[in-house]
Amino acid sequence: MANDGTTAATDGTATGSGDTARSLELLWGGGERPSRGPKPGLTLDRIVTAAVAVADAEGLSAVSMRRLSTELGTGTMSLYRYVPGKAELLDLMLDRVLGEPLPAPREEAAEAAGTDTAGSGAPDWRAAVDTMARSYLDNLRRHPWLLKINQARTVLGPSALRGLELALGGLRGMGLRDPELIGVIITVNSFVEGLARTQADAAEAVRQTGLSDEEFWDRQRPYLERAMLSGAYPMMATMAEDTFSADFDHFEFGLRRLIAGFEALVRERAEAGTTA
Repeated sequence: MANDGTTAATDGTATGSGDTARSLELLWGGGERPSRGPKPGLTLDRIVTAAVAVADAEGLSAVSMRRLSTELGTGTMSLYRYVPGKAELLDLMLDRVLGEPLPAPREEAAEAAGTDTAGSGAPDWRAAVDTMARSYLDNLRRHPWLLKINQARTVLGPSALRGLELALGGLRGMGLRDPELIGVIITVNSFVEGLARTQADAAEAVRQTGLSDEEFWDRQRPYLERAMLSGAYPMMATMAEDTFSADFDHFEFGLRRLIAGFEALVRERAEAGTTA
């Protein structure tokens, strides 16, 4: 058991699974150990930076205190002066990548959105949703290990809260209730995460099998063609040849439909006079 009564994850793949109190101390300041020690210049920032770099290059399973000591040129025990273990380190890694700068809204999205209809002059929430989705997808592509961790109990650090503050600020023009604004963020993030996971799984399948997607489906083609000719699958048999084309942008399609759905809700609330 961790010091705060939670069960620590032995593989360090669940946020908030270690000593939550210690993670919070490290995230919010005042928790880093004194500089005395066998390796002058070793800092918590350097440890987290090295951990993120290893995870980006080789996956979360490659991150260990022993591996980081090699990367940093120090003894393994020296690291424990700064962070208790991998579970707490994961909390710091997550807050680090969540704190990466958000890209500016795309020019075409900003021009199409303009300003909010309430007349406050604030950037339109449609552009904010567009930016939120694209920045999260970019983040998942830069740090694919994020898809491997359980974030059900995220230990909220300054970067995580700053990101949430920015997201909520961009959505304020929707005029929705606070729980609904959180629902918008969850809906967008869930859509992006699902699509990113599908893409990451496809890439992983290629690495594991050595077969390209084209080679994999070519092996199934004779069986699928016979199935389509059997008459047992009339809907699929009549679908266009480009139905499963890699050229179709599922991200763009899904994002536009999400925004259209939110627009319908905002319009409905405005007409009913039930905005927050």
